[in-house]
Amino acid sequence: ALSHSTWKSVCETMRLSTAAMALVAVATRGGVLRKNRGFVAAFSTAPRTFATKKAGVPFGALNGRLFATVESDTEASAAAVDDDFDVVFPLQGKRSEECPPRMRFAPSPTGSLHVGGARTALYNWLVAKKGQLDFPGEDAGFVLRVEDTDLARSTKESEESVLADLRWLGLAWDEGPDMEGERGPYRQSERGELYQKVAKKLIDEGIAYPCFCTKEELEEMKAKQEAEGIPPRYDGTWRDADPELVKQKMEEGVPYTIRFKVPAGARVVIDDAVRGTVSWDAESTVGDFILLRSNGVPVYNFCVAVDDATMGITTVIRAEEHLTNTLRQGLILDALNAPRPRYAHCSLILGSDTKKLSKRHGATSCNQFRLDGFLPDAMINYLALLGWNDGTDNEIFTRDELVDAFGVDRVVKSPSIFDMDKLKWINSQHLKMMSIEEVAELVKEQMDSLGILEEGADGVGARNVVFATTALAKQMMETTQDAATNAQAVLGYGLPESFDKVVDAEAKSMIQVGHFFPIAQALIKDFESGSLPQPDPADPLAPFLEDINQPIEEDNKVGGTAYSYPKAYKVHMKNLSKELGVKGKNLFHPLRLALTGEMSGQDVTKQMALLGMASAEDTCIDTEKVGVVSTEQRMERLKAFCETIPEEFRAPKTKEDKTKAKADAKAAEEAAQANAAAAPAVVDPLDTYDGPPITALDIRVGRITKVWEHPEADKLFCEEVDLGEDEPRQIASGLRPYMNAEDMEGRMVLVLANLKARKMLGFPSHGMVLCASNEDHTEVKFVSPPVDAKVGERVTVPGFDFEGEEGNPFAENKIGKKKIFEKLAPHLVTNEFGSPEFLGRPFLTSAGVCTSPIEGGNVA
Repeated sequence: ALSHSTWKSVCETMRLSTAAMALVAVATRGGVLRKNRGFVAAFSTAPRTFATKKAGVPFGALNGRLFATVESDTEASAAAVDDDFDVVFPLQGKRSEECPPRMRFAPSPTGSLHVGGARTALYNWLVAKKGQLDFPGEDAGFVLRVEDTDLARSTKESEESVLADLRWLGLAWDEGPDMEGERGPYRQSERGELYQKVAKKLIDEGIAYPCFCTKEELEEMKAKQEAEGIPPRYDGTWRDADPELVKQKMEEGVPYTIRFKVPAGARVVIDDAVRGTVSWDAESTVGDFILLRSNGVPVYNFCVAVDDATMGITTVIRAEEHLTNTLRQGLILDALNAPRPRYAHCSLILGSDTKKLSKRHGATSCNQFRLDGFLPDAMINYLALLGWNDGTDNEIFTRDELVDAFGVDRVVKSPSIFDMDKLKWINSQHLKMMSIEEVAELVKEQMDSLGILEEGADGVGARNVVFATTALAKQMMETTQDAATNAQAVLGYGLPESFDKVVDAEAKSMIQVGHFFPIAQALIKDFESGSLPQPDPADPLAPFLEDINQPIEEDNKVGGTAYSYPKAYKVHMKNLSKELGVKGKNLFHPLRLALTGEMSGQDVTKQMALLGMASAEDTCIDTEKVGVVSTEQRMERLKAFCETIPEEFRAPKTKEDKTKAKADAKAAEEAAQANAAAAPAVVDPLDTYDGPPITALDIRVGRITKVWEHPEADKLFCEEVDLGEDEPRQIASGLRPYMNAEDMEGRMVLVLANLKARKMLGFPSHGMVLCASNEDHTEVKFVSPPVDAKVGERVTVPGFDFEGEEGNPFAENKIGKKKIFEKLAPHLVTNEFGSPEFLGRPFLTSAGVCTSPIEGGNVA
């Protein structure tokens, strides 16, 4: 460091003003204080060569012509100062809103890229991309600028992490720290020379000045103002100080900062694109604020203002927490006669508890979402909706659709709530738009991450396992991780050791009915004799492929040729049904529990096919880590479990069930007859009815387990409904204008089950949920069975024989071709109490009469 006498000589020889001497002193002291470490070392007067524009110049590196190498007083005297201000503001004299949009995202490399920052980057990227389409070949672009002014916390690792997250999201930048650019460098730590040029201009013009207040003096000043009820701010102690006193302080080596002189009566007003007009009384709000710290490092707001002006940024979209920074940045830009960009301050993103989103709410970093199996396109889709909409009900957007639709004018002021369930739903919709092959690559990453596959697993076997894992979960997965965890569950076996350890109420009730034991015994016998069909090792993907080798995405559809495992399994179970005299849920539920250990899940043959691959000698699955339970091991555990089932639950109790159902029906009929006898004599509509019998319809009790919006129809919901069958039904309904998906899930409903499966705008629908509606169809409500009704049981109507052969429902193709439902529909109504009826007779279940909230309506 120079002595005070040498320092004074240099400054006088170079004819520097008092303020400029202050700036040089700050720079020199910066090098001494930091011992020439890092970018502050550029303040040292030791011999150095300034970096090129490509590499950038660190903080504090003054214009190379301001200092000569100080090796002798003669050389110092020969130094000259270039007073020309050669900093260019590209938008000077232009209206930013009329220029091709140049947007910037300016992260601080002090941690990971989180949801809020990712949304900010996205909004800026969308405007820039739209601008490049609207202004082809012009200056529109997305600029990535690293704001590493926080010396203590900024790291190269954090910067690389943020850039990697942006690449994963697909937010490619046109200018940034990893490339050369006309307006670079793009790290603030490499723009020191520029900041010093601008600081010198402000000092020379009397807009900035040195302040020698100590930390203790500033704290005392703050305490006094707070005691007097005055907002704390710098009181201007050194604003108009005597130049001789300033000179004396510098000669004494007293530390000082450089402050911005806020003009008296200054008022800053912005027209925020999100918040409207925002204004500040600058003098009373902030006072004279610091531009350069006592170590010579420029402060954040100074750097940002200079960077936005010199990079030609037209619009700054950022979080509302930066709104107060706009005051200081605006004052600096006005003092430099540089155009201000347009501002848009977006509201914060909150957690479900309406507090600012943080780690306590779960995953918030982009990298964690990537690891958890979310798609970048789905993240982009969801982030866009956190504070913006296109004015329609549309919630699923491709990247190109967002570029076309997005506009800052539709960003809302109110805070957004981060909803993980909504993100998962959007992710599931994007997954459904991808082919199995496309998703499989992502699923493999998850399987590798969870250690499901042996290290380095590749080849045909690994590809088959990954394909099967993906296809098995394609319709239910919300993230690609779901497919991997689903495979783990499928390859395990959840059947308890004994009957008394069954905690699933539905499973226990099913076993107590009595069908499980004989079905399990038959499976064990067939397996031990070798007659139980097993997956074919030579054709492991048979259940997942059409006959024409096209992948099957629907879970309720199974592939394979006439001689393949899925077809052989189906034939075997059909024979088992005849042998034991049991069908429907009484067959399928016990079969599923016995073979998979679960009461619900994907198609059994698909699960067993994946198990077959995992159990093969040359399997690529880490069987020990995953906990694979082979079919042979399952049969042994099933055998042991059956031995613990009490005797009273080893045979079906069908007679008692039938007796109870008949008794309930008879009681209902007698009640109806008693009511009819008490009322004035009326003509029974059945006497004149000549249409098809109500028994033609197979109306069953169901429970809606899942609801989502049809991706291509704004009036349709897609539903999964449990009817007590081997697999839940998928049904499309036009209930979206009348109901909310959240209110539908878990509801008990009536389903017309013998309608032929058909595709509704690409969605495979099999059945119809029955609803009641008023005359003009403005109100639609579910027809509900009693809460104690059994899922899968058939709804009956008094006066009709549902037990005999004539009571069997019509085949699906007959219902459609002969328009049976259309002929019955005029007679399906609700009475004055809202109960659904056919020819004046109520809909009955084993638990009683069905109901609806619509009185005097129609049922369809």
